[in-house]
Amino acid sequence: MANRFILNETSYHGFGAIKNIVPEIQARGFKNILVASDASLVKFGVTQKVTGLLDEAGIKYELFTDIKPNPTIENVLSGVEAAKKINADAIIAIGGGSSMDTAKAVGIIMTNPQHADVRSLEGAVAGTKPCLPIIAVPTTAGTAAEVTINYVITDVQNKRKFVCVDPHDIPVVAIVDPDMMGSMPKSLTAFTGMDALTHAIEGYITRGAWELSDMFHIKAIEIIAHNLRGAVNNEPKGREEMALGQYVAGMGFSNVGLGIDHAMAHTLSAYYNVPHGKACAMLLPIAMEFNAEYSGTKYRDIAIAMGVEGVEKMSQEEYRLAAINAVKKLSEDVGIPHVCEEIKAEDLDNLASDALKDACYPGNPREATHEQVRELFSKLLKK
Repeated sequence: MANRFILNETSYHGFGAIKNIVPEIQARGFKNILVASDASLVKFGVTQKVTGLLDEAGIKYELFTDIKPNPTIENVLSGVEAAKKINADAIIAIGGGSSMDTAKAVGIIMTNPQHADVRSLEGAVAGTKPCLPIIAVPTTAGTAAEVTINYVITDVQNKRKFVCVDPHDIPVVAIVDPDMMGSMPKSLTAFTGMDALTHAIEGYITRGAWELSDMFHIKAIEIIAHNLRGAVNNEPKGREEMALGQYVAGMGFSNVGLGIDHAMAHTLSAYYNVPHGKACAMLLPIAMEFNAEYSGTKYRDIAIAMGVEGVEKMSQEEYRLAAINAVKKLSEDVGIPHVCEEIKAEDLDNLASDALKDACYPGNPREATHEQVRELFSKLLKK
């Protein structure tokens, strides 16, 4: 069976990369641009780092800010209306995964109106036309939505998140500029950074993993493990390396899938509006422990990439434990909580049922029963 691999058409990396946005817009002939960015980024002047360049160049755009941290069906529908109003021919998504996921859904619906209900976008959608061209400008180092074919929308009415997978939603240009990420508070830097590590680790052990994706994931683990602490302390090198590391992880997992950590994290966010990165981070050591015996020798590689010394002398049991402990130590150092304050014991059965239905679950290397997933969720309860 052939393995498919899809990447961005164009990407720019490093401090000052944002200066390439105007030449890209001009070269592509975009005339009516919808700028999708959440209101907090506008409030704190982050969005203006991009719109200021557009203003200077006389480029026409309309600002759309009805975007929530876990974007909803309603956010998407209002975005579609905003895009229609200006007859948008492109979208600039400025923000974290929320802005980019909203932009992807809006962009797909604009060119594929048969999916105007939004819910029909769930899963691996076949036969769509390419979405409106998207230029993605991430302001967090974690989701890698600027290089993936995935996006996640929240169905508030049914208390669930649904994953959409469509090769036609990938941004045509990604501008990964650490300057755009400098305003992230420590907690958000930690949460998004651990989300990126989760992408890399889950992608490395997922059922669909193969040599090309492995290459990206193991390098991403190494970059993140050695630079997340510095990024949380707002060190320029840490910021720059995390911007790269999360992107490299995205290049991999977008093409091979994830696992039980993301399935459970999506469920936590849907039920309690827990930030996605925080949910992934809290669950990562728990999921790694659950999957350890089904990972072959890959935890050995993870331990080495995490910077553990003496791995070559360790037994399989020892290096698996070393990999898990290295992740736990990184989590502790960047302030990831051990418990989820929001989770309720009476919800455990429903949480387990919904996680097993999530689109990320089938990629997990180990099958899980309802009771096992319930037990994994219970590890996040206050003791």
